[in-house]
Amino acid sequence: MPLEFYTRLIYYAYCNTYRRSSLLSHPNENAAQVSELIRALRSLLPPESVLVDAEDLRPFECDGLSAYRQLPMVVVLPETIAQVQSIMRLCHERRVPVVARGAGTGLSGGALPLADGVLLSLAKFKNILNIDPHNAMAIVQPGVRNLAISEAAAAHGLYYAPDPSSQIACTIGGNVAENSGGVHCLKYGLTVHNILRLKVVTMEGELLTIGAETLDSPGYDLLALMTGSEGMLGVIVEVTVKLLAKPERAQVVLAAFDDVVKAGEAVGAIISAGIIPAGLEMMDRLAIQAAEDFVHAGYPRNAEAILLCELDGTNAEVSEYIMAMRGILTASGATEVRTAVDEAERQLFWKGRKSAFPAVGRISPDYYCMDGTIPRRQLPHVLRRIGELSKEYELPVANVFHAGDGNLHPLILFDANKEGELHRTEEFGQRILALCVEVGGTITGEHGVGIEKIDQMCVQFGSAELTQFHAVKTAFDPSGLLNPGKAVPTLHRCAEFGAIHVHQGQLSHPELERF
Repeated sequence: MPLEFYTRLIYYAYCNTYRRSSLLSHPNENAAQVSELIRALRSLLPPESVLVDAEDLRPFECDGLSAYRQLPMVVVLPETIAQVQSIMRLCHERRVPVVARGAGTGLSGGALPLADGVLLSLAKFKNILNIDPHNAMAIVQPGVRNLAISEAAAAHGLYYAPDPSSQIACTIGGNVAENSGGVHCLKYGLTVHNILRLKVVTMEGELLTIGAETLDSPGYDLLALMTGSEGMLGVIVEVTVKLLAKPERAQVVLAAFDDVVKAGEAVGAIISAGIIPAGLEMMDRLAIQAAEDFVHAGYPRNAEAILLCELDGTNAEVSEYIMAMRGILTASGATEVRTAVDEAERQLFWKGRKSAFPAVGRISPDYYCMDGTIPRRQLPHVLRRIGELSKEYELPVANVFHAGDGNLHPLILFDANKEGELHRTEEFGQRILALCVEVGGTITGEHGVGIEKIDQMCVQFGSAELTQFHAVKTAFDPSGLLNPGKAVPTLHRCAEFGAIHVHQGQLSHPELERF
């Protein structure tokens, strides 16, 4: 039989399995099964580690994307890998869906619970198991905060490079699940570029070791596959990360512009000159003023845009590149170029950037945080187009993003209490993501798909790609119980969304429409 036949067969099985997988899909009709499940979970864990009362469940009803809320049926907080395995085996036997959760700082609804499922919190997995300075790596549990790794490694002159803006709170397990980035990922890469090995528990309760404490290992690159899989393939219970030596010197250049498009063009000019900054960030006027009012970072309030360009390395390297950078920025139309005079000012510049999201939250009742990625050369065009859409929808936008790698974070400001404004905001956001795909980019850079962007997956991918995604999911989770309904849409959903354009606008397998 041809491969296509088998992938279609797997897809059918996946769709049907999830529909009938949960014995608890109607909790009110299955009170006995729910009670029995809770009793079974309490036999595996201490009583305080199984939460069932509404007031105890409420903190787990959403992640950082609070527009979507759902109380889980039950929350479990295991402390050991053996406990996680036992929970997974129990849920697999009883066909109960499981959603794994870290710190809950995600911004795509990826950790949204299920009313008929178990929410598996990894909050108690918070130990750094080993710092190995000789091999420049650390072994940590998934509940360890991102920043805590660098704090623990600092005594050895080492640090962990990926630094999401939420690094003070977000956990390494969630970083792996979403393949998180940060302001320094331009030079040092995303999470996937900074980990060596994972230990993962499957839905059936098996413990897998993926990767190795070396730069390469034989077989398929399952480490990359697992990174960014949004909790759909397994539960991460241990992570081995790479550590880097702290650079001799790091310095930030701040450049102000009177036009946001000029700032976008300057980004391309910097990279074209062969300079790869450790970080290259951009903020527009609205974001600048919000951040300045919030943390007093010393930003020029009258600028239409600023670039923050960090250079690191040896003293000689940094001095040479700063001079070159200043020349490029001035030639690109910068109205002001300023270099941080000391480490305190460097940290203050970054504090303003990393505080941009909460700062914008102070000036608007609500905001919708987008996350798309585009080729750098398209920055001027996309920024101009976002400005036009902002006027069309009569909704202000604060632009904050990782300019160096084209990862945009437009924040659409709105008031959910005004009738129709949330719907208009969501439509505006959809058009921004469609624009990213149109210019050769993608609908997410680091926040993941979750439930927020699941329809936009239909814009980016055709039926052939989506069918293969489901085949991968089925290979790891044949019963479809791990974080179901997230990240990868069914073809039926895409048909309803009206966004798959294959074979002259028709689904390649029309018979799938019934699923």
